[in-house]
Amino acid sequence: MSIALVIVAAGFALAIGLGLYARVGREMGLEQWTVGGRGFGTALVFLLMAGEIYTTFTFLGGSGIAYGKGGPAYYILCYLTLAYVTSYWLLPPVWRYAKQNNLYTQPDFFARKYGSRALGMLVALVGIVALVPYLVLQFKGLGIIVSTASYGAISSTAAVWIGAAALTAYVVVSGVHGSAWTAVIKDTSILFVVVFLGIYLPVHYYGGYEGLFTAIEAAKPGFLALPDRGQSPTWFTTTVLLTALGGYMWPHTFASLYTAREPGAFRRNAVILPIYQLINLFVFVIGFTAVMQVPGLTGPDVDLSLFKLSLATFPPWVIGLIGATGVLTALVPGSMILIAGVTLVANNLVRPLRPGMDDAATARLCKILVPVLALVCVGFTLSGGDTIVQLLLMGYNFVTQLFPCFITSLMRRNPLDRRAAIAGIVAGVTTVAATVLSGFSLAKLPILGPLQDVNVGIVALVVNVIVTIVVAQTVRAGAAAAQAAE
Repeated sequence: MSIALVIVAAGFALAIGLGLYARVGREMGLEQWTVGGRGFGTALVFLLMAGEIYTTFTFLGGSGIAYGKGGPAYYILCYLTLAYVTSYWLLPPVWRYAKQNNLYTQPDFFARKYGSRALGMLVALVGIVALVPYLVLQFKGLGIIVSTASYGAISSTAAVWIGAAALTAYVVVSGVHGSAWTAVIKDTSILFVVVFLGIYLPVHYYGGYEGLFTAIEAAKPGFLALPDRGQSPTWFTTTVLLTALGGYMWPHTFASLYTAREPGAFRRNAVILPIYQLINLFVFVIGFTAVMQVPGLTGPDVDLSLFKLSLATFPPWVIGLIGATGVLTALVPGSMILIAGVTLVANNLVRPLRPGMDDAATARLCKILVPVLALVCVGFTLSGGDTIVQLLLMGYNFVTQLFPCFITSLMRRNPLDRRAAIAGIVAGVTTVAATVLSGFSLAKLPILGPLQDVNVGIVALVVNVIVTIVVAQTVRAGAAAAQAAE
C-alpha cells in the first residue's frame, strides 16, 4: 500500500470520525439535525457556507475550466463576489423571518411567505431536481480524486461507493453538526494546499507568473481572453448574472442560513467571503500551468488537470495530502446537499400530505431517506459523462428560477400572490427542462448575432418574469372586476 493511499484513507477516517463525534451530547431532533439548533456563531456559519461553496468544483472544476477554456474561467470570481455582496442585505431578513416562524427548509420560507402549501411543494421539487446534479458533481470529483491520488489502486467507481457510504454514515448520525465540524479541517486544508500549488507550480515550471502567462500567450494566442463566439463576453455577462442571482437559491445554502445564532453573522461574512474568493485565483493558475505541462486533456478529462500536473511534479506523500484535502472538499458540501435533499422530501413533500406527522417522525424519515438519495446520485454519477462545470451550471439554471418570487417576498408589500409565483417558476423551469432535454441552444440561431451566446438560464428567467407579470396583472384585474361587481 502506497503512502499516498494511506494518507487519503486517513483523510476519509478523519472526516468520518469528526462527523460522528459532532453529535456527542446532543439529541438529534429535527431542529438539531437540520439547522444545528440555530446556534452557530460567525465562525461556524462562515465555514459552513464556505464549505458549500468551495467544493470539488473549486478543487477540480475551477482548474479544469482554466485548463480547457482559459479566460472564461474568470466568471467564477465575478459571480461569487456579486453573490456575497448581495448577501449583506438579503440574508438577515431571511434569517429573522425563519427564526420567527421556526422554519427548517427553503420551501418552508416560500410556503409561509405566500401562504401556499402547493408553492412550497413546487419549490421542494425544483430544489431536488437541482441538488441531484450538484451531489453527482461531488461524487464525480471524489472518484477522480481518490482514484488519481491512489495511483489507480482504488478505482473511481469504488471511491464513489466508499464516499457515498461515508456520507450516509455521518449524515444519519450527526446531521449538520457533522458538516460544520468537518468544514473546519476542510477549509484549513484547502487554503494551504491550493495556495501552495498556485505559488509553487508556476515558479517551478516557468520561474514565476510572468513566465507562465508569456509562455501560454506565445503558444496559444488569445487563450487567456474571452473568445468572440461561444463563451464570449455575452455568455460571460449572462452567466455571471444568472449564477450571482442563484447563488443563495440552492436549498442547502438557503437552509444553512437558519443555523446562525444572530443575523449579524451574515454581514460579517459578506465582508470576509469576497477576500476568501482569492483562493480561486490560485486554482486558475494551477490549471493554466497544466496547459503546457500536461497537454492533450479533452472533454471530462480536463477535470484531471490539477492531479495530472501534481503527479508529474510531486512525490507520493504530497499527492496523498492533496488527495486527502480533495476528499474533504467532496464530503463537506456532499453532506449538506444530502441533508437538504432528504429534508425537502420528508418535510415539504411527505409531511404536507400527512397532517399528523410531527417533528420526530419527520426526522426519522429524513434519516431513512439519506441512503436512498445517496444511491440515486451514485447511479447518475456512474452513468454520466458531463464535466464538473457543466453539471453545476445545469443546476443553477433551475434554482435561479426561484429568485423573482424570492426577491418580491422581501418587499413590504409583495406585488405577487401564490398564483403568479407558481406560474413564473413553472414557466422558467419548463423552459430549462425543454432546452436541456432537446439539446436546443441559441448558438443554433446565428441570426441572433451576439445574442446567440446568451446563457439559456437567462432566457428561462426572462420567460419566468414575463409570465409572472402577466399572471399577476391578470389576478389583479380579476380582483378589481370582482370588487366592482359587488
